[in-house]
Amino acid sequence: MSEIKKIGILTSGGDCAGLNAVISSVVKAATRRGWEVYGIHDGTDGLTERPLSYEKLTIKNFSDTPWPRISGSYLGSLNKGVKMDSQAEMSHRFGEGVKELGLDAVVVVGGDGSMNIVSNYCKNAGVKMVGIPKTIDNDTPLTQYSVGFNTACQVCADALDSMETTARSHHRVLILEVMGRDAGHLAVQSALAGYADICLVPEIPYKLDSIVHKLEDIKKSGRRHAIIVVSEGVKTETGEQISGSQNLIGEKINGGIGEYLSQTLSEKYQGFQMRVTRLGHVQRSGNPTAFDRILASVFAAKAIDSLANGQTGIMVGFSNGKFESYPLEQVVACGTTLLSKDSPYIRAAHDLGVYIGEL
Repeated sequence: MSEIKKIGILTSGGDCAGLNAVISSVVKAATRRGWEVYGIHDGTDGLTERPLSYEKLTIKNFSDTPWPRISGSYLGSLNKGVKMDSQAEMSHRFGEGVKELGLDAVVVVGGDGSMNIVSNYCKNAGVKMVGIPKTIDNDTPLTQYSVGFNTACQVCADALDSMETTARSHHRVLILEVMGRDAGHLAVQSALAGYADICLVPEIPYKLDSIVHKLEDIKKSGRRHAIIVVSEGVKTETGEQISGSQNLIGEKINGGIGEYLSQTLSEKYQGFQMRVTRLGHVQRSGNPTAFDRILASVFAAKAIDSLANGQTGIMVGFSNGKFESYPLEQVVACGTTLLSKDSPYIRAAHDLGVYIGEL
């Protein structure tokens, strides 16, 4: 059995709905075992910067507040990228921070990038860790769902419902650009939920002429409006990345493919006027859905139970209807989980007449 008495918890990477539900559930489960819980501020910065930035968390922090029901991160998060050549130094500072605070283990709530980076910190510094997956991209390896994805889908679906009414009123093609980085999970599931006519994802090539043909068929059918969903990581037809900015370490940030499609399609086809909505960080907000609250609660309980039973160096997850745990080395080795062309969501979209690219 574990001799853990004091743990830390941090949220790393982009924020999403459900993070506060995870934090509060970890505090509840750990407190019932008599453990102390320390919330680390602003991701790994709270342990790698000096002075350390943290606070002791108790059930009172969340019992009489709305925090578990709202989005964002009570602790603050970190999503600025990390240069690989700084890994050794950052691992050392991370380990020194854990030692100074007297933590026996750290619970890391993050996506595929965070699992890679922070698990390396922990491994190099000899720190015990359990990971909980969260991301609106749903691209964390081995788990079927990550906290925050379901709520982001709902936000996108709500936006598409609103766009449908104005598209019909003005007889236009409306394009919704959604997040997802290099994975199309959010785009295709949002497109299905919002009954889109066309959905473009990074994993599947497309042809502008095919999109035009689809729009022509819609108009011939008597309908005078259409909806397109495009993932931010989709490139131009010739394979060029669209980017308007960089993060703090110089990596390009996706964004702008919706405008490219609007301009290019308008030049090729004048049958519809086109407008673009770039949903942006709205997708990270919204009160977490019941599914995300439940996922957060069970993930948190399983993470604490794993620590109590001496299991570390793992990430909890959900797959094939079961809550499981996976070695972090396996998670990192798998890398980002992209959308498969054989995905049931892709096949359903195709069978329902959605143009989903050149399958």
